[in-house]
Amino acid sequence: MSQMPNDLLTPFEKGNGNQTCTYAECISYYEKLDSLFDQAKLLSYGTTSIGKALHLLVISSDKNFDPKKIHDEGKVVLLINNGIHPGEPDGIDASMMFARDLLTKKEMKSLLDHVVICIIPVYNVSGMLNRNNTSRVNQNGPEQFGFRGTSQNYDLNRDFVKCDSREAQTFTEIFQTWKPEIFIDNHVSNGADYQYTMTLIPTQKDKLQSILANYQEKTLLPDLYSMMMKDNYEMTPYVDPVKEIPDSGIAAFLETPRFSTGYAALFNCIGMMPETHMLKPYDKRVWATYALEKNVCSIVNRDASLIDKNKKEADDSVSKQTSFPLEWKLNEIKSDQISFKGFAAKYKKSDVSDSMRLWYDRSEPFEKPIKYFNDYDAVITATKPYAYIIPQGWERVIERLKWNDVEMKQLSKDTILDVDVYYIDEMKSSPVAYEGHHLNSGVKIRSEKQRLQFYKGDYVLFPNQTCNRYILEMLEPQGTDSYFAWNFFDPILMEKEYFSDYVFEDVAADLLKTDSILKQEFELKKKSDSTFAKDPQAQLDFIYRHSAYFEKSFRRYPVARIEKQITLPVD
Repeated sequence: MSQMPNDLLTPFEKGNGNQTCTYAECISYYEKLDSLFDQAKLLSYGTTSIGKALHLLVISSDKNFDPKKIHDEGKVVLLINNGIHPGEPDGIDASMMFARDLLTKKEMKSLLDHVVICIIPVYNVSGMLNRNNTSRVNQNGPEQFGFRGTSQNYDLNRDFVKCDSREAQTFTEIFQTWKPEIFIDNHVSNGADYQYTMTLIPTQKDKLQSILANYQEKTLLPDLYSMMMKDNYEMTPYVDPVKEIPDSGIAAFLETPRFSTGYAALFNCIGMMPETHMLKPYDKRVWATYALEKNVCSIVNRDASLIDKNKKEADDSVSKQTSFPLEWKLNEIKSDQISFKGFAAKYKKSDVSDSMRLWYDRSEPFEKPIKYFNDYDAVITATKPYAYIIPQGWERVIERLKWNDVEMKQLSKDTILDVDVYYIDEMKSSPVAYEGHHLNSGVKIRSEKQRLQFYKGDYVLFPNQTCNRYILEMLEPQGTDSYFAWNFFDPILMEKEYFSDYVFEDVAADLLKTDSILKQEFELKKKSDSTFAKDPQAQLDFIYRHSAYFEKSFRRYPVARIEKQITLPVD
C-alpha cells in the first residue's frame, strides 16, 4: 500500500498503533478516496452544531449513487456510523481502512456485488474537534481523542427521536434518504474486565420485527460470531452484569428509540452496536472493529436477496399490524447459558476510602457458563386507531414526523369530529434535566369520547404505513421515548384558569343544590377523608373540578384518535 500513488496509509497505520486521526485528517482522507475512485462518492448533508457539514461516503461497485435505483435493483444498503462518541474513535480509524480496502483489494471488491456501503466518517464533529487525552479516564488509548458531548453538550446517542441537535436532524435525512437494511454504530464499552476485545449489542430480538428477528438470531449473529472467532476476535454479548460482576449473569441491552439502533428498528432496519473493550490496546480494538465491519459486509452480500425480501415482508407486516408494544421489561426468570471468558473478581481494601473495593485479577482468567438474560416482555401496548388527528399548532412534533417520511394529509375545512382523547391522570417528571429535557415517565391515562372542533390545516395521519412502529411509539403518550415523554406536549400539563374563593363560594353552593350527583360525591368525599373535611380550599377545588367550569383541555392529550373508519375532508 505504501507504494500506491497518493499514499493511502491512514494516520493510524502510520503511527505507533495508539493514535487516531484528527477530524481534518479524516475528512481529507475520504476526499482522497473520492478523487481516486469512481466507485466512491463523498456527499455532504445538512450541518452540525459547529457549522460543518455531515459527510457520507458511498461506495457502489457499479457507480450507482441513486438510493431509489439501488433499492429497486435489489441491492442492500449497509450504513456504518462512526464517532457518535468521539472519545471512542475505534470505528473512525477502522472504517477509513475498510473503505480503502473495499476499493483497492481484489479479494474485498466482491463484497460489493450486492451491497452498497454508506459510511458516516464522523457523526459528532464538534466532539471530535474537542480533542484531549483526559476525558476517558478508564480507557486504554489512543493518545488523544475527542469528547463525548457536542458543542451543546448533547450525547447524540440519546437524541435520535427527539432530534434536538442539528446532527440528529441531519442523520434523519441521511437515514430516510438511504433507508438502510443493516446498520452498524461503532462504540467502545465501559464496565467490567474480561478477556474479549469485541462485544456486541444487536437489536434486542423481542422488539425487532419477527421476520427480521428470526434472520438475525438464526443466521446473521451465529455466522458473525463464527467468522469473528476465525479472525481471532472472539465475541461475547455486551457485558451488562445483572449484579456487580459478570459471574452473576449478563442482560441484553434494551436500546429504546432514543438510541441509534433502537431508532433504526422502528423502520425495520437490523442494527448492531459493536462495543470494543476499553481496557484492550487501541490497535487491537481498531482491528477488531475492522474485522466486524468486513464480516458483516460479507454476510450481507451473501444474503442480500434474503435480506431484501425480509425487509419488504417486514414492512408489509408492520403496515397491517394492529397492536404495538410501547414499553418492555426484562424477563428475570428466563435465561440461556453462554460460555464466558472473564477474570476472577476479587475485593480488597481501598487506598482511598478504606472500604472494600472490586478489582479483577488478570492472573486468574476463567471460562465458565453464565446466565444470559435475553428476553423482554411487553408490559404496555396500544392498538392503532383508524386515524390520528394532530392540531397544526404542535409544529415541533409535526416537523419530526415529516423528517421521518410519515405520510400525512391535512383537513381541507374546519370540521367537528367525534374522537377519542386521552387524559394524563398520572406521571412522573424527572427532577434533573436529562439531555435537555425533564423526562415524563410512569404515565397513566384514561380515554374519553368527545366531540371536538378541528380546523383547516390540522393534520390527519393514517397508521397504515411501513413506519407504523415509529408512529405509534412516538404518538402514544405511554411510549418510553414518545414525544410526550420528551416534553413536546408539556403545555397541556398546566391549568390556565382558576377561581377566586369569595366569588366561587356562591357558585359552589348553587352547584351542590342543583346537582344531586355532585352533592352525593362531595358528601362521600368528606366522610371518607377527614383531612378533606377540614380543608375549605380543598372542598371548593373539588366542586370546581367536578363542574362545567373546569377546563376540559387540562391534561387532555392533543393528539386525538378516530377509532372507526369515516370519511374525512382531507387534501
